[in-house]
Amino acid sequence: MARPTTIKLGTRASPLAQWQADWVTSRLESASVAVERVLITTSGDRDQGGTIANLGVVGAFTKEIQRALLDGRIDVAVHSLKDLPTEATPGLTLAAIPERGPCGDVLVTLDGRPLVDLPRGARVGTGSLRRRAHLWHVRPDLKMEDIRGNVDTRLRKLGEGQYDALVLAEAGVARLGLAENMTWRIDQDTLLPAVGQGALGVEVRTDAVASADSAFAAIAGLDDRATRCSVLAERALLAALCAGCLAPVGALGRIGEDGSLALSATVLSADGKRKLSAKVVGEADEFLAVGQRAAKQLIDQGAEELVRQARERT
Repeated sequence: MARPTTIKLGTRASPLAQWQADWVTSRLESASVAVERVLITTSGDRDQGGTIANLGVVGAFTKEIQRALLDGRIDVAVHSLKDLPTEATPGLTLAAIPERGPCGDVLVTLDGRPLVDLPRGARVGTGSLRRRAHLWHVRPDLKMEDIRGNVDTRLRKLGEGQYDALVLAEAGVARLGLAENMTWRIDQDTLLPAVGQGALGVEVRTDAVASADSAFAAIAGLDDRATRCSVLAERALLAALCAGCLAPVGALGRIGEDGSLALSATVLSADGKRKLSAKVVGEADEFLAVGQRAAKQLIDQGAEELVRQARERT
């Protein structure tokens, strides 16, 4: 029996990143591809002192991993797709976007209460401008406070009374099996997810895409068409807005039963007082055009000014 192909898979060391790497690894190993894990520390991991918005680095959680991929130290990179900049990196290809997990956000409290039941002036922990702006739009009384660290760290701080509530990605909570009895799903009319939230991005070097190597064929086999069309429409929207992954922009693409692609999007002022909305429906294979049309709807309403103002506040 031939020995399985071995590839080096690069990922961050956080528990959630390890879960994502485990998911990809298990599927590659089932296709007779042996995987060697390589843990990489990113600038976002090293700088835990400030807010995510103030890191000042595009791709703070991805650039070092991409550099290792380009240098040949790893063969494949696994990212949280929401962390991956929309601007393509020369020499790299997004070879697979697997089926998306839960893509919304949840409110986490010690008793699982909903947003409407939070006391006036409650301290809500989040480092996301998108989450702050959306929640301030419906609850301007809330006191938004920065928080960093992995999910376990944030839950510990909640238990210590440093916050009255947290806002976390549902995917992270579900994948790590944490705080399920403490969460309340925030409806998407109130809070649209970040671009690519809940999805994984599996990158390889572009010169490997055409390879007949079974490892890269197995990686391509992880791709889910419905997820790819949906999240690439979201990323096209973000790119057209020149907003970056930290701006108060929400988006969600979905494939309907008829095969069409519907993209909903919002842009808010940093203080949550203004909220612009757009919705576009088109053919799934025309995901770039769908994203760009939604961006134009938002730009026509003044989105560029809101993005600029939010950028200046970070």
